[in-house]
Amino acid sequence: MKSVLFHKHGGPEVLEYTDFPTPEPKAGEVLIRLHAAALNRMDVLVRNGWPGLKLEMPHINGADGAGMIAGLGEGVTGFSIGERVVINANLGCGSCEFCLRGQDNLCKDWHLLGETMRGTYAEYICLPVRQLYKLPIDFDFHKAAAAALVYQTAWHSMVKRGAAKAGETVAIVGAGGGVNTASIQIAKYLGARVVVIGSDEKKLSEAESLGADILIDRSKEADWSKAVYLATEKRGVDVVVDNVGTTFPLSLRALKKGGRLLTVGNSGGPKFEIDNRFIFAKHLSILGSTMSTRADFTEVMDLIVSGKLKPVMDKTFELKDAAAAQERLWNGENFGKITLEIK
Repeated sequence: MKSVLFHKHGGPEVLEYTDFPTPEPKAGEVLIRLHAAALNRMDVLVRNGWPGLKLEMPHINGADGAGMIAGLGEGVTGFSIGERVVINANLGCGSCEFCLRGQDNLCKDWHLLGETMRGTYAEYICLPVRQLYKLPIDFDFHKAAAAALVYQTAWHSMVKRGAAKAGETVAIVGAGGGVNTASIQIAKYLGARVVVIGSDEKKLSEAESLGADILIDRSKEADWSKAVYLATEKRGVDVVVDNVGTTFPLSLRALKKGGRLLTVGNSGGPKFEIDNRFIFAKHLSILGSTMSTRADFTEVMDLIVSGKLKPVMDKTFELKDAAAAQERLWNGENFGKITLEIK
Protein backbone atom coordinates (compact mmCIF):
# COMPACT_ATOMS: atom_id res chain seq x y z
CA MET A 1 0.00 0.00 0.00
CA LYS A 2 1.02 3.64 -0.43
CA SER A 3 1.75 5.59 2.73
CA VAL A 4 3.56 8.65 4.06
CA LEU A 5 6.05 7.64 6.76
CA PHE A 6 9.30 8.63 8.41
CA HIS A 7 12.32 6.66 9.59
CA LYS A 8 13.67 9.37 11.90
CA HIS A 9 12.41 12.49 13.64
CA GLY A 10 12.90 15.86 12.02
CA GLY A 11 11.35 18.49 9.79
CA PRO A 12 8.96 17.95 6.89
CA GLU A 13 11.84 16.62 4.80
CA VAL A 14 11.81 13.32 6.75
CA LEU A 15 8.36 12.41 5.38
CA GLU A 16 8.46 9.85 2.56
CA TYR A 17 5.67 8.87 0.17
CA THR A 18 6.40 5.22 -0.42
CA ASP A 19 5.18 1.63 -0.25
CA PHE A 20 4.55 -0.11 3.07
CA PRO A 21 3.14 -3.59 3.76
CA THR A 22 -0.65 -3.72 3.89
CA PRO A 23 -1.73 -4.85 7.38
CA GLU A 24 -3.93 -7.89 7.97
CA PRO A 25 -6.79 -7.81 10.48
CA LYS A 26 -6.42 -9.85 13.66
CA ALA A 27 -9.31 -11.41 15.54
CA GLY A 28 -11.85 -8.71 16.40
CA GLU A 29 -10.36 -6.25 13.90
CA VAL A 30 -11.37 -4.94 10.50
CA LEU A 31 -9.25 -3.78 7.58
CA ILE A 32 -10.23 -0.29 6.42
CA ARG A 33 -9.47 1.14 2.99
CA LEU A 34 -8.97 4.79 3.88
CA HIS A 35 -10.18 7.51 1.53
CA ALA A 36 -9.53 10.55 3.72
CA ALA A 37 -7.29 11.49 6.63
CA ALA A 38 -7.30 14.72 8.62
CA LEU A 39 -4.36 16.55 10.15
CA ASN A 40 -3.79 17.57 13.76
CA ARG A 41 -0.93 19.52 15.34
CA MET A 42 -0.03 16.31 17.11
CA ASP A 43 1.14 14.95 13.75
CA VAL A 44 3.90 17.54 13.53
CA LEU A 45 4.86 17.17 17.19
CA VAL A 46 5.26 13.41 16.74
CA ARG A 47 7.22 13.89 13.53
CA ASN A 48 9.55 16.34 15.30
CA GLY A 49 9.83 14.02 18.31
CA TRP A 50 10.36 14.78 21.99
CA PRO A 51 12.56 13.33 24.75
CA GLY A 52 11.31 9.92 25.81
CA LEU A 53 9.09 9.30 22.77
CA LYS A 54 9.77 5.78 21.53
CA LEU A 55 8.22 4.67 18.26
CA GLU A 56 8.49 1.61 16.09
CA MET A 57 10.14 2.96 12.96
CA PRO A 58 9.13 3.66 10.32
CA HIS A 59 6.22 5.56 11.82
CA ILE A 60 3.03 6.67 10.08
CA ASN A 61 1.35 9.91 11.21
CA GLY A 62 -2.39 10.46 11.43
CA ALA A 63 -5.14 10.08 14.03
CA ASP A 64 -8.17 10.82 11.87
CA GLY A 65 -9.44 8.76 8.98
CA ALA A 66 -12.52 7.55 7.15
CA GLY A 67 -13.10 4.94 4.48
CA MET A 68 -14.67 1.59 3.67
CA ILE A 69 -14.32 -1.80 5.31
CA ALA A 70 -12.15 -4.00 3.09
CA GLY A 71 -11.64 -7.07 5.30
CA LEU A 72 -12.93 -8.74 8.46
CA GLY A 73 -10.89 -10.45 11.14
CA GLU A 74 -11.97 -13.62 12.89
CA GLY A 75 -15.06 -13.25 15.09
CA VAL A 76 -16.15 -9.85 13.73
CA THR A 77 -19.91 -9.37 13.67
CA GLY A 78 -22.12 -6.39 12.95
CA PHE A 79 -19.92 -5.04 10.17
CA SER A 80 -19.79 -5.91 6.47
CA ILE A 81 -17.28 -5.38 3.68
CA GLY A 82 -18.07 -2.18 1.83
CA GLU A 83 -19.60 -0.33 4.80
CA ARG A 84 -18.48 3.26 5.28
CA VAL A 85 -16.86 4.10 8.62
CA VAL A 86 -14.99 6.81 10.48
CA ILE A 87 -12.28 6.07 13.03
CA ASN A 88 -12.19 6.91 16.73
CA ALA A 89 -8.48 7.48 17.41
CA ASN A 90 -8.89 7.16 21.21
CA LEU A 91 -7.52 3.66 21.80
CA GLY A 92 -8.36 2.04 25.12
CA CYS A 93 -7.38 -1.55 25.88
CA GLY A 94 -11.01 -2.61 26.35
CA SER A 95 -10.35 -4.67 29.46
CA CYS A 96 -8.97 -2.48 32.29
CA GLU A 97 -11.20 -1.12 35.08
CA PHE A 98 -11.62 2.24 33.32
CA CYS A 99 -12.52 0.74 29.94
CA LEU A 100 -15.02 -1.60 31.58
CA ARG A 101 -16.64 1.43 33.24
CA GLY A 102 -16.92 3.21 29.90
CA GLN A 103 -14.08 5.62 30.72
CA ASP A 104 -11.74 4.39 27.99
CA ASN A 105 -9.98 7.77 27.70
CA LEU A 106 -8.63 7.06 31.20
CA CYS A 107 -7.35 3.60 30.15
CA LYS A 108 -4.23 2.34 31.93
CA ASP A 109 -2.75 1.35 28.55
CA TRP A 110 -4.11 4.27 26.55
CA HIS A 111 -2.86 5.07 23.06
CA LEU A 112 -3.62 7.71 20.45
CA LEU A 113 -3.62 6.56 16.86
CA GLY A 114 -0.78 8.17 14.95
CA GLU A 115 1.06 9.06 18.14
CA THR A 116 2.32 5.82 19.68
CA MET A 117 0.77 3.59 17.00
CA ARG A 118 0.96 3.84 13.21
CA GLY A 119 -1.81 6.01 11.88
CA THR A 120 -3.91 7.07 8.92
CA TYR A 121 -1.50 8.58 6.36
CA ALA A 122 -1.89 5.34 4.41
CA GLU A 123 -4.23 3.45 2.13
CA TYR A 124 -5.11 0.81 4.73
CA ILE A 125 -5.29 0.40 8.49
CA CYS A 126 -6.52 -2.32 10.87
CA LEU A 127 -8.43 -1.48 14.03
CA PRO A 128 -10.74 -3.16 16.58
CA VAL A 129 -14.39 -2.83 15.64
CA ARG A 130 -15.10 -0.83 18.83
CA GLN A 131 -13.13 2.04 17.26
CA LEU A 132 -15.51 2.46 14.33
CA TYR A 133 -18.63 4.52 13.70
CA LYS A 134 -20.82 3.63 10.74
CA LEU A 135 -21.43 6.48 8.31
CA PRO A 136 -24.51 7.10 6.18
CA ILE A 137 -23.95 6.10 2.57
CA ASP A 138 -23.95 9.71 1.37
CA PHE A 139 -21.78 11.28 4.10
CA ASP A 140 -18.49 12.75 2.90
CA PHE A 141 -15.34 10.93 4.04
CA HIS A 142 -13.37 14.17 4.43
CA LYS A 143 -15.99 15.77 6.67
CA ALA A 144 -16.13 12.62 8.78
CA ALA A 145 -12.35 12.47 9.18
CA ALA A 146 -12.20 16.20 9.93
CA ALA A 147 -14.78 15.87 12.70
CA ALA A 148 -13.67 12.74 14.52
CA LEU A 149 -10.89 13.85 16.88
CA VAL A 150 -11.62 17.53 17.39
CA TYR A 151 -15.36 17.26 17.97
CA GLN A 152 -15.13 14.43 20.48
CA THR A 153 -12.34 16.31 22.26
CA ALA A 154 -14.31 19.57 22.39
CA TRP A 155 -17.56 17.80 23.31
CA HIS A 156 -16.06 15.87 26.23
CA SER A 157 -14.24 18.96 27.51
CA MET A 158 -17.09 21.45 27.22
CA VAL A 159 -20.14 19.27 27.89
CA LYS A 160 -18.96 16.43 30.14
CA ARG A 161 -16.09 18.08 32.02
CA GLY A 162 -17.03 21.75 31.85
CA ALA A 163 -20.84 21.41 32.04
CA ALA A 164 -21.33 24.47 29.84
CA LYS A 165 -24.98 25.33 29.40
CA ALA A 166 -27.46 27.69 27.82
CA GLY A 167 -27.25 31.27 29.02
CA GLU A 168 -23.57 31.09 29.97
CA THR A 169 -20.77 32.97 28.23
CA VAL A 170 -17.90 30.94 26.80
CA ALA A 171 -14.60 32.49 25.71
CA ILE A 172 -12.41 30.60 23.25
CA VAL A 173 -8.73 31.46 22.95
CA GLY A 174 -7.90 31.09 19.27
CA ALA A 175 -10.12 31.18 16.22
CA GLY A 176 -8.82 28.88 13.52
CA GLY A 177 -7.80 25.49 14.93
CA GLY A 178 -9.95 22.39 14.69
CA VAL A 179 -10.81 22.11 18.39
CA ASN A 180 -11.57 25.83 18.55
CA THR A 181 -13.92 25.84 15.58
CA ALA A 182 -15.62 22.77 17.04
CA SER A 183 -15.88 24.53 20.41
CA ILE A 184 -17.55 27.59 18.84
CA GLN A 185 -20.21 25.40 17.24
CA ILE A 186 -20.77 23.27 20.33
CA ALA A 187 -21.11 26.33 22.58
CA LYS A 188 -23.70 27.81 20.21
CA TYR A 189 -25.51 24.46 20.01
CA LEU A 190 -25.75 24.49 23.81
CA GLY A 191 -27.22 28.00 23.76
CA ALA A 192 -24.19 29.87 25.13
CA ARG A 193 -22.90 33.30 24.16
CA VAL A 194 -19.46 32.98 22.57
CA VAL A 195 -16.43 35.26 22.79
CA VAL A 196 -13.54 34.47 20.44
CA ILE A 197 -10.04 35.84 21.00
CA GLY A 198 -8.23 35.62 17.66
CA SER A 199 -4.98 36.72 16.08
CA ASP A 200 -6.22 38.47 12.94
CA GLU A 201 -9.31 39.98 11.38
CA LYS A 202 -9.75 37.30 8.73
CA LYS A 203 -9.94 34.43 11.22
CA LEU A 204 -12.18 36.47 13.51
CA SER A 205 -14.53 37.13 10.60
CA GLU A 206 -14.67 33.41 9.89
CA ALA A 207 -15.33 32.74 13.58
CA GLU A 208 -18.20 35.21 13.40
CA SER A 209 -19.66 33.24 10.50
CA LEU A 210 -19.77 30.20 12.82
CA GLY A 211 -21.82 32.14 15.36
CA ALA A 212 -19.29 33.93 17.58
CA ASP A 213 -21.02 36.84 19.31
CA ILE A 214 -18.05 38.90 20.52
CA LEU A 215 -14.75 39.18 18.62
CA ILE A 216 -11.50 40.32 20.24
CA ASP A 217 -8.33 40.81 18.18
CA ARG A 218 -5.44 40.00 20.48
CA SER A 219 -2.99 41.60 18.03
CA LYS A 220 -4.62 44.91 19.01
CA GLU A 221 -5.51 44.04 22.61
CA ALA A 222 -2.38 42.84 24.43
CA ASP A 223 -4.35 42.48 27.69
CA TRP A 224 -7.33 40.78 26.11
CA SER A 225 -8.62 39.69 29.52
CA LYS A 226 -9.54 43.32 30.13
CA ALA A 227 -11.23 43.48 26.73
CA VAL A 228 -13.25 40.37 27.62
CA TYR A 229 -14.22 41.93 30.96
CA LEU A 230 -15.45 45.11 29.31
CA ALA A 231 -17.23 43.26 26.48
CA THR A 232 -19.20 41.22 29.02
CA GLU A 233 -20.50 44.27 30.92
CA LYS A 234 -17.73 43.85 33.52
CA ARG A 235 -18.96 40.39 34.53
CA GLY A 236 -16.33 38.15 32.98
CA VAL A 237 -17.09 34.78 31.40
CA ASP A 238 -18.33 31.50 32.85
CA VAL A 239 -16.02 29.28 30.80
CA VAL A 240 -12.71 29.76 28.99
CA VAL A 241 -11.50 27.22 26.43
CA ASP A 242 -7.71 27.61 26.51
CA ASN A 243 -5.60 25.03 24.68
CA VAL A 244 -2.60 27.34 24.38
CA GLY A 245 -1.39 27.06 27.97
CA THR A 246 0.87 30.08 28.13
CA THR A 247 -2.28 32.24 28.04
CA PHE A 248 -3.62 30.79 31.30
CA PRO A 249 -2.83 33.97 33.31
CA LEU A 250 -5.08 36.03 31.04
CA SER A 251 -7.74 33.32 30.92
CA LEU A 252 -7.93 33.16 34.71
CA ARG A 253 -8.37 36.93 34.85
CA ALA A 254 -11.16 36.79 32.24
CA LEU A 255 -13.24 34.33 34.27
CA LYS A 256 -16.00 35.44 36.61
CA LYS A 257 -16.21 34.04 40.14
CA GLY A 258 -16.90 30.31 40.06
CA GLY A 259 -15.73 30.06 36.45
CA ARG A 260 -14.10 27.09 34.72
CA LEU A 261 -10.99 26.98 32.57
CA LEU A 262 -11.06 24.04 30.13
CA THR A 263 -7.92 22.72 28.48
CA VAL A 264 -7.08 19.82 26.18
CA GLY A 265 -3.61 20.90 25.07
CA ASN A 266 -0.70 23.30 25.29
CA SER A 267 0.12 24.55 21.81
CA GLY A 268 1.99 27.53 23.26
CA GLY A 269 4.20 25.42 25.52
CA PRO A 270 3.81 23.04 28.46
CA LYS A 271 5.41 25.13 31.21
CA PHE A 272 4.38 28.58 32.43
CA GLU A 273 3.62 30.48 35.64
CA ILE A 274 0.17 31.28 37.01
CA ASP A 275 -0.93 33.43 39.91
CA ASN A 276 -2.68 31.07 42.32
CA ARG A 277 -4.48 33.98 43.99
CA PHE A 278 -6.86 34.18 41.03
CA ILE A 279 -7.78 30.52 41.48
CA PHE A 280 -8.69 30.49 45.17
CA ALA A 281 -9.96 34.06 45.45
CA LYS A 282 -12.36 33.62 42.51
CA HIS A 283 -13.28 29.98 43.25
CA LEU A 284 -12.00 28.91 39.82
CA SER A 285 -11.64 25.39 38.44
CA ILE A 286 -9.07 24.20 35.90
CA LEU A 287 -10.42 21.12 34.11
CA GLY A 288 -8.24 19.08 31.80
CA SER A 289 -9.19 16.20 29.55
CA THR A 290 -7.94 14.16 26.62
CA MET A 291 -10.16 12.94 23.80
CA SER A 292 -13.45 11.41 25.01
CA THR A 293 -15.18 8.18 25.89
CA ARG A 294 -16.53 5.95 23.11
CA ALA A 295 -20.04 6.90 24.21
CA ASP A 296 -19.20 10.59 23.79
CA PHE A 297 -17.75 9.87 20.35
CA THR A 298 -20.99 8.23 19.24
CA GLU A 299 -23.02 11.07 20.73
CA VAL A 300 -21.16 13.82 18.91
CA MET A 301 -20.84 11.90 15.62
CA ASP A 302 -24.62 11.49 15.65
CA LEU A 303 -24.84 15.30 15.75
CA ILE A 304 -22.32 15.56 12.92
CA VAL A 305 -24.07 13.18 10.53
CA SER A 306 -27.46 14.76 11.31
CA GLY A 307 -26.07 18.17 10.33
CA LYS A 308 -26.55 19.76 13.76
CA LEU A 309 -22.79 20.28 13.97
CA LYS A 310 -20.79 20.91 10.79
CA PRO A 311 -17.02 20.41 10.58
CA VAL A 312 -15.15 23.43 9.24
CA MET A 313 -13.07 22.46 6.23
CA ASP A 314 -9.90 24.26 5.17
CA LYS A 315 -7.96 22.67 2.30
CA THR A 316 -7.42 19.19 0.89
CA PHE A 317 -4.03 17.86 -0.25
CA GLU A 318 -3.14 14.60 -1.97
CA LEU A 319 -1.53 12.02 0.30
CA LYS A 320 1.85 12.46 -1.39
CA ASP A 321 1.78 16.14 -0.43
CA ALA A 322 1.40 15.51 3.31
CA ALA A 323 4.56 17.52 4.08
CA ALA A 324 3.08 20.65 2.50
CA ALA A 325 -0.17 20.05 4.37
CA GLN A 326 1.70 19.83 7.68
CA GLU A 327 3.54 23.06 6.95
CA ARG A 328 0.24 24.87 6.31
CA LEU A 329 -1.08 23.58 9.61
CA TRP A 330 2.03 24.35 11.63
CA ASN A 331 2.29 27.88 10.24
CA GLY A 332 -1.29 28.60 11.31
CA GLU A 333 -2.44 29.34 7.75
CA ASN A 334 -5.58 27.22 8.07
CA PHE A 335 -9.06 27.95 9.35
CA GLY A 336 -10.64 24.61 10.18
CA LYS A 337 -9.41 21.17 9.22
CA ILE A 338 -6.87 20.18 6.59
CA THR A 339 -7.46 16.77 5.01
CA LEU A 340 -5.60 14.35 2.78
CA GLU A 341 -7.14 12.66 -0.26
CA ILE A 342 -6.22 8.97 -0.32
CA LYS A 343 -7.09 7.70 -3.79
